[in-house]
Amino acid sequence: MTLAARFAAGETIFTAWSSLPEPLTTEALCATAFDAITLDMQHGGHSDDSVLRGLAPVIGAGKPSLVRIPVGRNDMASRALDFGADAVIAPMINSADDARAFASAMKFPPLGERSWGAAFALARRGGDGPTLLAEGNRQTVALAMIETRRAFDALDDILAVPGIDGVFVGPSDLSIAWTDGKKIAPTLEDMMGAVEHIAAQTRKAGKHAGIYLVDVSIAGRFAAMGYQLFAIGAEARLMAEGAKSLIGQAKATIG
Repeated sequence: MTLAARFAAGETIFTAWSSLPEPLTTEALCATAFDAITLDMQHGGHSDDSVLRGLAPVIGAGKPSLVRIPVGRNDMASRALDFGADAVIAPMINSADDARAFASAMKFPPLGERSWGAAFALARRGGDGPTLLAEGNRQTVALAMIETRRAFDALDDILAVPGIDGVFVGPSDLSIAWTDGKKIAPTLEDMMGAVEHIAAQTRKAGKHAGIYLVDVSIAGRFAAMGYQLFAIGAEARLMAEGAKSLIGQAKATIG
């Protein structure tokens, strides 16, 4: 089932957040309990080349694949889809104009201006060109990041852009904006009303909402607001938490 179909079915999806540009690491992530894998180019170490190589094990594992592009790299949005990604997350979408430029790179005509060249995607996923052209706009997911006051103020205009399938909240950046640069507080209580408003307006528009989970204990609260996609990571955190848990279990048996 495609990511778009899983969203439409109302599923809750947990994605790993990959920062290490190494396909073997991505392959290892695919063997974990995560529902999907996101390759991060903005703050993570992924490049055009590592996205090309890193998507292969994700697709092979049958899990949804997402790519977060760097700020303004709409050309990479198209390339990620050509390489076989299911979805692209675009940071710092602060206006309807930003959203239109992003959506244009994500969707084939007449909805957008994505050019044809999906040889990798077709080879990796099977299918044929005519089917991809006919169904690609529906199956690929364009998620605009909401992480500034400008984006929050322009939320309804961003959601109204054809080709934008949903939003993804960056709570750390949003908290910096919310406190005028005074705090990094991704679970800031004063911001929770805004976070809930984003989800409500997104669902009202018939679109999908995701958020990065810095504190996993708050997932249920976000889910109740209407968020479906939750990102957890990156590899360093997963290794640290896993090591802490396993070593703790082992030490508990000694003495």
